[in-house]
Amino acid sequence: MAPDVKTAQPAGGVAALPPAGAAERGSFGRFLRWDTLVGLLLVLVFIGGSASSPGFASIDNLSFALGDLGEIALIALAMTMLVVAAEVDLSVASVLGLSSALVGALWDAGWAIETIIPLVVVIGAACGLVNGLLVTRLGLPSLAVTIGTLALYRGLAYVVLGDRAIAEFPQQYTSLAVDDIPGTPIPYPVALFILLAIITAVVLHATGFGRSLFAIGAQEEAALFAGIRVKRVKLILFVLSGTVAAFAGVVFTLRYGSARADNGMGLELAVIAAVLLGGVDFDGGRGTLGGVIAGVLLIGLLRNLLMLNDVSTEIQSIVTGLLLIISVITPRLVAVIGQRRRRPSPVPSPAPPAS
Repeated sequence: MAPDVKTAQPAGGVAALPPAGAAERGSFGRFLRWDTLVGLLLVLVFIGGSASSPGFASIDNLSFALGDLGEIALIALAMTMLVVAAEVDLSVASVLGLSSALVGALWDAGWAIETIIPLVVVIGAACGLVNGLLVTRLGLPSLAVTIGTLALYRGLAYVVLGDRAIAEFPQQYTSLAVDDIPGTPIPYPVALFILLAIITAVVLHATGFGRSLFAIGAQEEAALFAGIRVKRVKLILFVLSGTVAAFAGVVFTLRYGSARADNGMGLELAVIAAVLLGGVDFDGGRGTLGGVIAGVLLIGLLRNLLMLNDVSTEIQSIVTGLLLIISVITPRLVAVIGQRRRRPSPVPSPAPPAS
């Protein structure tokens, strides 16, 4: 059953009709939703990749491509909530690198991996807490704060491990980071991402906490007057971002079987690109997790396709940067065009009476 449409009734009792073409414009607007366009682009990339590279659509390659997305996808979940609340965390890749360095140093010192992993995740949460306190208690902009801690945490990673590379981690853990779930082409980290994505989607789109994030991003002062504890919410988001980034560092280390201080260098660019490409407004208040997942998959498939065609990592970085620019500019252009389409035409003034 179609939803009821309430229309104003003038004095004569006849319902006012909607403007001509309103339904068509509404349908067209829904079709032009940014996350829908990203989904269509994802399908086009898959079709084009299958046609240009014979092995692109194979189960083995797609399984590898999904596994290669694991850390970006995990961090993008927390980053989505931060950007919806009009904040950003550019230190996530450095937290990942610090996490990897700590895993290597502690393993080399003889610690048990079962002790290392929770400790490293707690340290990642502490890194997020530092970011959050600087933003919420001192009122500093998150962009500036996390640029600073990006350098700080990466520097700490080099202090912890230097230029060394630590390997030979327990086989049962490295296998979990690379193997598929038995009987499926889905790697274990991707299955973990799917579970966390479902939880994140419910929190973001179906709970009061999620609604408070959109309210803060749309208008922080109004959210504060509405009783939302803005500083506390933002602090929680930064701690969550650091926690997820540290866990992603553990996954990254075990997947490659090597702990290095430079692991994950530049990964924040891919994460931000995926979030913005998925339709989350950098100014906050708008976005969907479904769009972000489509953005993550699009970047992952493009990277995989470029690798299959022997494109250098430098060109891959250029493509990611271009996607980031496009994802920022295009929604704003679409919004401007939409506003101009909705602007009513000026009513001509009546001609003056003949003298």
